[in-house]
Amino acid sequence: MSPASTPASTGVDAASPVPPPAPAPAAASGADSRLTPGGPGYRRMSLALFLAGVATFALLYSTQALLPLISGEFGVEASEASWTVAAATGGLALFVLPMSALSERFGRRTVMTASLAVAVTVGMLVPFAPSLGALVVLRAVQGAALAGVPASAQAYLAEEVRPKALVTAIGLFVAGNSVGGMSGRVITGWVAQEWGWRVSVGVIGALAVGCAVAFRLLLPAPRHFTAGSLRPRVLLGTVRGHLADPLLRRLYAIGALFMTVFGGVYTVIGYRLTAEPFGLPQGIVGSIFLVYLVGTVSASTAGRLVGRFGRRGSLYLAGGTTAAGLLLSLAASLPLVLLGLVLITAGFFAGHAVASSAVSRTATHGRAQASALYQSAYYIGSSVGSTVGAVAFRANGWSGTVGVGLLAVLGVVAITVLGSRAARTAARREPATPR
Repeated sequence: MSPASTPASTGVDAASPVPPPAPAPAAASGADSRLTPGGPGYRRMSLALFLAGVATFALLYSTQALLPLISGEFGVEASEASWTVAAATGGLALFVLPMSALSERFGRRTVMTASLAVAVTVGMLVPFAPSLGALVVLRAVQGAALAGVPASAQAYLAEEVRPKALVTAIGLFVAGNSVGGMSGRVITGWVAQEWGWRVSVGVIGALAVGCAVAFRLLLPAPRHFTAGSLRPRVLLGTVRGHLADPLLRRLYAIGALFMTVFGGVYTVIGYRLTAEPFGLPQGIVGSIFLVYLVGTVSASTAGRLVGRFGRRGSLYLAGGTTAAGLLLSLAASLPLVLLGLVLITAGFFAGHAVASSAVSRTATHGRAQASALYQSAYYIGSSVGSTVGAVAFRANGWSGTVGVGLLAVLGVVAITVLGSRAARTAARREPATPR
């Protein structure tokens, strides 16, 4: 589900503000042995991480397009079925920081391999869940296991790829995230229309197994990783330092609020479109997630937006676009609803790209932990949005879900206004070093 800048692009440096280990002797002597485009191993590495991204996000959101069918089988409301999404994203949010620490000790490839192995094993059990409660538990375990992939992938790339090729390599991994998030929803929609949701998630599980096996066979062995200690006290000190930074706190909150909108809308939209006055079949509803391609484009232009309007101006624009889409989606016309989804998606991805990239620029040390905290906030927002949005839908229909989204956008605007005031105050106090 991700564009050029997504939570899946979170990296892992040392678990402390201590500088990273020195490069391998070969690199230090000028004979840089790290991977580069056209060189041996680069294509294998790129394809391996692309497939890891596909597997991760296809599994993570595999039930989102199927919620109406899950509700029907278990006889539950949208607010209860939505826990199959919230449990997975919540598990990832809770475990991404611990997984980043484990990758420092045991290695990036080891953690990613173990994560995918556990996640795909659970994925093959999901179709046999005897009850909604069992399904939710399996999804929570799956999300926790998947946390090891985004927690380790960028760190692997930073260590094994030459700096000039790093952006391209990360882009391919992020492309896998986007393709996995979108295709998982589209495939499940069409398969479920013919054979039901259980077969559908089984197909995604089988797809993920193939991706995981290919990932392990293709990914080159790390040559520049240096194991560190877990040192939880130092890690916690770094985390406390990030949480004490007002700007980082604002960015974390903005990421969570944007994802609250997105999680709520895409968790509930299937219920709205399968009901009257639309009455769309499950396959068509699953194809609605092709709108994600709009988000990929909007995120890729976020850099130009910041260059023209500044970070806060870009956040205002993203929030306004999202709010306009929410209001437009209230119409009883399918073309207007689809246009509303386009605007919501474009605004969300642009805002997320601006906020997440600002985290990396703001953190002066422990950037991996700073990014992991953003990712945790992001997926907590997803869990909250999918749950609260479904509760609001049950109480007041689609207008209730839209109301939750508008409140979250209002929160983004309010936080951005506070940031503008803080920047002006800091500029008056220290005009030579604006914040």
